Amino acid sequence: MVLATTRWALERRVKASVSDDSVVPSGCPTHCLFVPSSLRSQVIKWGHCSRLACHPGVTRTIFLVGQRFWWPTMTSDIRAFVSSCPACASAKVPRRPPAGLLRPLPVPSRPWSHIAVDFITGLPNSRGFSVILTIVDRFSKLAHAVPLQKLPTAKELAEVMSRNVFRLHGLPANIVSDRGPQFVAEFWKEFCKLLGITLSLSSGFHPQTNGQVERYNQDLETTLRAMCAKSPGTWARQLPWAEYAHNSLVNNSGFSPFQAAYGYQPPLFPHQEEVASTSGPAAFVRRCQRTWRRFRASLLRNQERFTAVANRRRSAAPEYKVGDKVWLSSSDIPLKGGSRKLHPRFLGPFTITKVVNPVAVRLDLPSTLKVHPVFHVSKLKPVRESCLQTTDLEPPPPR
Repeated sequence: MVLATTRWALERRVKASVSDDSVVPSGCPTHCLFVPSSLRSQVIKWGHCSRLACHPGVTRTIFLVGQRFWWPTMTSDIRAFVSSCPACASAKVPRRPPAGLLRPLPVPSRPWSHIAVDFITGLPNSRGFSVILTIVDRFSKLAHAVPLQKLPTAKELAEVMSRNVFRLHGLPANIVSDRGPQFVAEFWKEFCKLLGITLSLSSGFHPQTNGQVERYNQDLETTLRAMCAKSPGTWARQLPWAEYAHNSLVNNSGFSPFQAAYGYQPPLFPHQEEVASTSGPAAFVRRCQRTWRRFRASLLRNQERFTAVANRRRSAAPEYKVGDKVWLSSSDIPLKGGSRKLHPRFLGPFTITKVVNPVAVRLDLPSTLKVHPVFHVSKLKPVRESCLQTTDLEPPPPR
């Protein structure tokens, strides 16, 4: 009854605003009231935001409003109103492919010049170890898995990397990682700066940036799960063999990581040793260089194919610029209120303060949100504005 009374009051205002001698534009259905511009926002708000409507999409809002009201630009006005509705923007998930076409990292030209690092945590205790540091050479895909007692501090990480990577393969030009506390610590940044190593950190809540080591982590966990099914606490004993298997088996490039890095396949049986060691130093260098050229060409072909396939399920990101306002996905943001079931799907709006690259931007976040302000565009959606829409929405309090 309250809803009906609201509509009747709205009808009376519409009728009162149109005098008897007013000219109604042609095209107005006989059962509809022509709505002047001064009342269109109220009419759309009734047809979209009232409890009778409950924030439907554009088509349903047009249907509800069109049952009693009409004006020439009704369809476009309703579309603009609904697309700029803060309640809808914060509550609804877009029904379209994620924004941001794949931008793969450049393919290195030699082994161990560019590496990626990460941790595997949550493992059962095995010989005093509960964490694995994984390091992947982005060129050859050769990997090392180092068992650790716990997550290291930045200083401990520097020692582990020096002992297990730098002394074996030299200093890399670049290290890709997520934004774990070890990798954003000032000690780690200064340590790498002194060694001439640049750091590439992933954008907020977007592990795909470090996809190569994330994929290795998945494969390593699967291998250990299979090898330690009956005794999970023995994973530390099996870890060297899991690493060896990954590095010696041929992948979709046609090479094993070991062969891509060193120019020959590791001998598995004693009779292969003589074949593997007959060439002289010059021939060995030429073989390595030849292998690297072939392998890099294979990487580029695979990358091109993978990018084309991946982008079929993505959409081009809007061309954001500084000052634009966006909604931020709440999927990875800690919020107050217990269950996330009825939490808003997007927070904001927030203002873009810097365009880091075509698929990452920095946002002006309130101090209550304790997260890094750089986000991939797949976590954002642009704010739509309409002169008919004046409602503001406050984000829920963070935890």
